[in-house]
Amino acid sequence: MMGSALADKGVQPMLDAVCDYLPNPSEIENTGLDKSRGEKTVKLVPYDSLPFVGLAFKLEENNYGQLTYIRVYQGKLTKGSYLFNSRTDKKVRIPRIVRMHSNEMEDVSEVGAGEICAVFGVDCASGDTFTDGGLPYTMSSMFVPDAVMSLSIKPKRTGDADNFSKAMNRFQREDPTFRVHVDPESEETIISGMGELHLEVYVERLRREYKTECVTGQPRVAYRETIAR
Repeated sequence: MMGSALADKGVQPMLDAVCDYLPNPSEIENTGLDKSRGEKTVKLVPYDSLPFVGLAFKLEENNYGQLTYIRVYQGKLTKGSYLFNSRTDKKVRIPRIVRMHSNEMEDVSEVGAGEICAVFGVDCASGDTFTDGGLPYTMSSMFVPDAVMSLSIKPKRTGDADNFSKAMNRFQREDPTFRVHVDPESEETIISGMGELHLEVYVERLRREYKTECVTGQPRVAYRETIAR
């Protein structure tokens, strides 16, 4: 199967194939780690009647604040309920649950095992595990593939440096596949990601959301000479 998200080619057949051929949640054995038993592996069962376990796998900022995407692995999540962040041990209330349909939101009162939802008002990081407090479980870290493309980037105007820095920090927090570092030799800021379109999206978000125009290019290569006879 081949396609292009940029050209909108083959996207719908790919989504149809996901529904037709990939296993449903009840056919996959998901596991967590029991922190009370030295992080022993435990099985998560996709039953609504069991204690809740979910994973925050994506963060997104919008006009309402931070939107946190959660995949429910066990139990169910109900509007107005309280969850515990396994990493920070903080208790948070879930004031609103929505299902996302592209850019549209559908408010729901609860979601069950195997479903994906988005919640508001939750301060967390990508990869955080949430439980209802009854289980000392955490999910293993998400697999993050290596970056396949890098670009050098800098703001056109020096006065945009603060906005540029804020954006880089936010984008890394939202997306673990988006990475930023400063090359110690060239002193260039380098952004890395899953491809050209992936990086172009963040450059466009800098312009649109932070009013920061940027200059991008290929990272400079530090050449060295070796003394030879």
